[in-house]
Amino acid sequence: MYKFRLKKHEKLAIKFVHQIKKGEHRRVDIYFSLPREMGINKDTLSENEYFNAGIKGRRAYFTEGLHLPLLHTRFASRMKRSTEEYKSNLNQFAYQYIVALDTDAHEALMIKDSESLHDFYHAAIDITDQCLTILKKHRSHIPTDVKLLSIFESVDNYLSWYTEQSILHMLAKKPRNAEFSEARLALLNICAEENAYRKEKSYNAATTLNDPNRIANKMRLLRRLIEFGVIFKSETHELGKITRKIATGVATSLIMIVVLFLIIKTQGAFNKLSLLMILVLAVIYGVREVFKDDFKHILWRWVRKGKPKWARTLKDAMSQTEIARQKVWLDYLHSKNLPQQSQELLAQRHSQNRQSAEFLHYRLETKVNKQGFQAGYDTLEETIIFSLRPFARFLERGTGKIYEQNDPSANKEKIQSTSIERRYQINLVVALNQGEYDQQFERYKITLNRSGIIELRKAGASLSNDQCKQDRYSRLKSILHFKKNN
Repeated sequence: MYKFRLKKHEKLAIKFVHQIKKGEHRRVDIYFSLPREMGINKDTLSENEYFNAGIKGRRAYFTEGLHLPLLHTRFASRMKRSTEEYKSNLNQFAYQYIVALDTDAHEALMIKDSESLHDFYHAAIDITDQCLTILKKHRSHIPTDVKLLSIFESVDNYLSWYTEQSILHMLAKKPRNAEFSEARLALLNICAEENAYRKEKSYNAATTLNDPNRIANKMRLLRRLIEFGVIFKSETHELGKITRKIATGVATSLIMIVVLFLIIKTQGAFNKLSLLMILVLAVIYGVREVFKDDFKHILWRWVRKGKPKWARTLKDAMSQTEIARQKVWLDYLHSKNLPQQSQELLAQRHSQNRQSAEFLHYRLETKVNKQGFQAGYDTLEETIIFSLRPFARFLERGTGKIYEQNDPSANKEKIQSTSIERRYQINLVVALNQGEYDQQFERYKITLNRSGIIELRKAGASLSNDQCKQDRYSRLKSILHFKKNN
């Protein structure tokens, strides 16, 4: 099982996915290296603002591939259970089917056209065959109970529609080719069959089918109904509220001590109330107002330095059983406070890319309980979406043009101009289990402009402590062997 995946998500977002087993404790550190020319810092984009507007996540049970545990072997026996339990199990199956289909479709689309369309169509046909096999198995267990039947039809309606949309999406993203026209036609026929199936079952009204907006909104609602009860209920609490109040009180008290001391000194200097005394008192109170908030902010940051800012509890939405607990940090760091491995990875950049930067550090610690999982599951999957839109609003739009002579060899005087776009590069270092023996450090390079992410690729990795020891041992062994032979 992979440690984590980091990939592009939509135009201006990246998706971090990892899996954690029962009873496991994991620490994730993500360091954003933001060039200072972007103008992003704690004054222009606060940690709280980015956390609330730019970081979203979801957590759910995980199973490998399209094969849900307990689905095929015990699906029929579940019909005899309660409505809520049947709904929970069916939604679990549908959610895992959707996630697996998304993953497989994305991997198929990653096959480049320049390599071979044959690999893409082979992958697309394989995915479609798996989908049809699972849907056939799913539809062979139609419940007879009216209450269960309505739940089944809602899920079946969405899975049929989403399967069709996924296949059409894959085909729309790839160019047509006469060599693969037969395979393309076969996939389109499957989409047509799923469309006809839904019409035969009267899952959707004619007025809904004739309006793309209505059918899309209906399917979005069905998707939310499937996800309810599957995705863990998340309760996030901001930490340090009482500490903030105490810090505010202490800061106010200290400021007032200084102010009262100055007032007493002023009264000693001026025996009678005079215009000069009033002016001095006004200056004292003015200085108090100017420095009060700054002093309170400095004291608050000093007290909370290195401590988590948020705590999150994950619960099973159906049983309300606690599954895991999380602590979240989000802070701006100085480069000297970066871990050694991160500094080494960032030092591997080309000299022209080693510009001064602000470092935004996201840290997540997760402790998963050993109890509380539904039967058949021992792993949860967490998906965290980091939106780069809060960063993109600080970026400059592409301005200016570059000029070149159209055909210098022919001595033509025509000059061609091309508009240029301003691009920025964000370096990202992901650390797993930092400080442990199995720690893992990887660097990614994100190239983006105001419109979206142009490229996201892995740019380097650092060995774990165990690997480093083994590497050093191998080098030492080879040196001793060399000396022995010479």
